[in-house]
Amino acid sequence: MFNGQKDQLFTLIQSLTKSEKRHFTLSVNRLHNASNSKFLQLFDVIDKYPDYDEDQILKKLKGTEKKHLPNLKRHLYKQILTSLRLTHINKKIDIQIREQIDFARILYGKGMYMQSLRILERIKKTAEDHHQDILHLEILEFQKMIEARHITRSRQTGKMKGLLESATRRSFVTYAASLFSNLNIQMHGWYIEYGHALTTDAVSKVKKFYNKAKPDQITGDRMTFHEKINLYQANMWLHYILLDFRVSREYALQWLNQFEMEAILKEKDPDLYMRGYYYLLTLLYLEGYQKE
Repeated sequence: MFNGQKDQLFTLIQSLTKSEKRHFTLSVNRLHNASNSKFLQLFDVIDKYPDYDEDQILKKLKGTEKKHLPNLKRHLYKQILTSLRLTHINKKIDIQIREQIDFARILYGKGMYMQSLRILERIKKTAEDHHQDILHLEILEFQKMIEARHITRSRQTGKMKGLLESATRRSFVTYAASLFSNLNIQMHGWYIEYGHALTTDAVSKVKKFYNKAKPDQITGDRMTFHEKINLYQANMWLHYILLDFRVSREYALQWLNQFEMEAILKEKDPDLYMRGYYYLLTLLYLEGYQKE
């Protein structure tokens, strides 16, 4: 068991795959003189130990005083995260979008606001298609800021009206998605704190809690992917708490069906997809066990 600030670096290194370690080593060798790179030496030392042992690490790092080790570890931690970002950028759509937003900000800072707008316009569709609602809103707000400060002729082409309408609509979507996410977390938290509702009073309390916490601003087909997923999870937890495994299972199935309708997200968020399968199988087992 590793805990505390001093073990974060060790835990991160232990989590790396062989390909991630290889990518990190190659990137360091390209950018630094490896023989003089203390943080690479630290990486190699920590990687070889099954447990975190600071005294042994200092013995291996010749010429490194204990007071210098925290700064060296922080630098290594940052370098590993930078390498991981580059490794996963083609796998994680949100990282790709974030990189393009960063490029747009750099161009804007250099006074190239039309080039910045072109990047934002291009990446905006990607954010929308992949249900990256918060990043989509950030892109729209960045576009609005550029349009407000500079002459871009967008008002002449009618783009400004569409931009403002999109920003308003996305603001409501983001707010609603947050409310449904809160509901999901609250219902899960209720189960963690109180467990199953085994009495009439407990049933009444959890239903009252759910009805009070449930958002009512957006319903039906207008709901976004993440709103629906969080609502299905919240309902799954509600009926699980109520020991109604059949209905709980139906909501887990709706969770998975939503992924089937948005197939691209199975690849982009496999963890959430597989969690849905885990709960579906668990509830199928409990439902069968309950009927015996």
